[in-house]
Parts: sequence; structure tokens; C-alpha cells
Amino acid sequence: MSEHLEIEQKFDVDPGFERPSFAGLAGVTEAKPVLYHLSATYFDTADGRLAASKITLRRRTGGTDEGWHLKLPADAGARREIHAQLGPDNERVPDELAARVAEVAGGLSLAPIASLHTERTVVTLTGTDGDLRAEVADDTVTARRLPANGEPLIWREIEVEVPSADPPLQRAAADLLLAAGARPAGHASKLARVLDEAPSS
Repeated sequence: MSEHLEIEQKFDVDPGFERPSFAGLAGVTEAKPVLYHLSATYFDTADGRLAASKITLRRRTGGTDEGWHLKLPADAGARREIHAQLGPDNERVPDELAARVAEVAGGLSLAPIASLHTERTVVTLTGTDGDLRAEVADDTVTARRLPANGEPLIWREIEVEVPSADPPLQRAAADLLLAAGARPAGHASKLARVLDEAPSS
């Protein structure tokens, strides 16, 4: 199991949005985009106790960080993210993650509440020294609440994640996206959007 701090900015964009080049940002080199297909199942109690506490718990396949992800609130604009590997019992929440949210869950069982399928294009930004400066994820998401009912919810969004706080770079990337027509995200997370907008059974 591993843990790191997630620092990201999220933006809503229209389906036809043309992602700008970030190569012009000071001290940044933009790598060739890489496409991933991700599938995630989110878990919570029947009455949504994790979501109410701004906690997300998911099992994800695809991409470079397959596994279980538990996201806990941290400082403003950041969350603590805890990773656990996929195991042989893939639909059962790992004991070490269940223990982390046991107090919030209050003894209630954790079960699937939403499924998301994401076509993700990742653009890696590195500094002149070759170190990672930021990752830009351009996501087209198809999501359903579980049990599934009605048409899926489909949208596109962009996330800019930095490994450590870098206000000048974060502001410059945000200004570039906003100038191209992006908007500050209306929801703090993909799951929050699904629970707010997707049809329920």
C-alpha cells in the first residue's frame, strides 16, 4: 500500500474543445500525448456516508496506476490518495482500506454505487532538467449510477496535476486553458458529478 498527496485543478470543457499546447509555458517541455482506457467502480455505503465526508473509494483498471484508490480530504486544493493493489477478490474492498473508512461507514457495508469508463489522453510536462512538472489529463467520461438506470452521463473534463505545489505553473496552465474556452469545474470530482446528475434507480 502506498500514499501520496494529490494536487490538481479541474476544468469542464465542451466535447469539441481544442486542447492548447503547453510547450510555451516557461521552463516546460510537452511530451507526446498518450491515450489510456480506464474503468472504475466506486464504493460507498447505501446512504452515501463516504461521499458526505468528501471521501472516494474506487477500484480502477487501465492506465499506469491500476488498483484500489482511497482519496481523503487534505489541505485546500489537495487530497491524500492511498493506493492498494488489485487482489484475487477484485470486487471486495481490501481490508486495509475498509479499516481507514470504518469509522465514517459506521459498520455499514461498502458496495458499488457508480461505474465510470474514461478515455484519457495524458500530456506530460517536464522541466528543462527532465523532472516531472505536471500531468494534463484530458478525459471523456461515460458514467452510470448503480444499479444502472436510463442513459449514461457523458462529459469531457481536463485535470492538471502537479507532484508538488507550483503556484506559477498552476496559474499559467489554468490561464492557458481558460483562454482556450475551458471553465472551472462545477464538481469537485467525477463521482460528485455522477451522484448529482446521473439518473438513479
